[in-house]
Amino acid sequence: MKLSLLKPLFIGIILLCLWQLIGVLGDFPHYIFPSPQDVWLQLTSHIELLWQHTQITLIEIGLGLLLGFIFGLSSALLLSFSPKTSSLLLPVLVISQAIPVFAIAPILVLWLGYGMPSKIVMAILIIYFPVTAACYDGLRNTPKAWLDLAKTFKLSPLRLLLKVRLPAALPALASGFRIAVSVAPIGAVIGEWVGSSEGLGYLMIHANVRMQVDLMFAALLILVAISFSIDWLLRHFIWHV
Repeated sequence: MKLSLLKPLFIGIILLCLWQLIGVLGDFPHYIFPSPQDVWLQLTSHIELLWQHTQITLIEIGLGLLLGFIFGLSSALLLSFSPKTSSLLLPVLVISQAIPVFAIAPILVLWLGYGMPSKIVMAILIIYFPVTAACYDGLRNTPKAWLDLAKTFKLSPLRLLLKVRLPAALPALASGFRIAVSVAPIGAVIGEWVGSSEGLGYLMIHANVRMQVDLMFAALLILVAISFSIDWLLRHFIWHV
């Protein structure tokens, strides 16, 4: 576990050095490309403000992940259990992914308001499809030997699904959830960009209007840290990889 922490730390140091080098060689104005020192100053001097908005975004991401996972898993089980339902709903799911996320966000804000619900729904919509698709593919690709063995025990379709096909689909489901973890902040932040009064996305838009690019970078670094932390916690305390 210590080695797994050292690797991203080492990569982070290299990226910081490249960031500093680009800033020095490019000689960009601080309001165009702030240095790591400028961003660190914003992190330390506005720690309370950043933490206040971080809490909101964390809640949106957490609830979006939880509900998106539940809905995605339930949908995959339903699609796998009923071929007729699968033939009807699969095209709808595929078509829904052709709709740009930015096109949906204003509608959700209009329907659900500027508060947290619209941001949570936005995160759910982004998370839902990767979880559903990964779990459904895993359920369909159950090893034939497992299915043959289940037939000898004359399992009912429901018991076959829950006792054999779902355990076989867990690796695919884990992969889908890892993708969901990486994209969950996108849904929350896009919702905050479109319409909100709190959250890291709102803070980034507010800082952009005031030309506080270093504060924008500080909020962006926090979002990166959130995504990495969630993924690391899941890998080491749940999946043990």
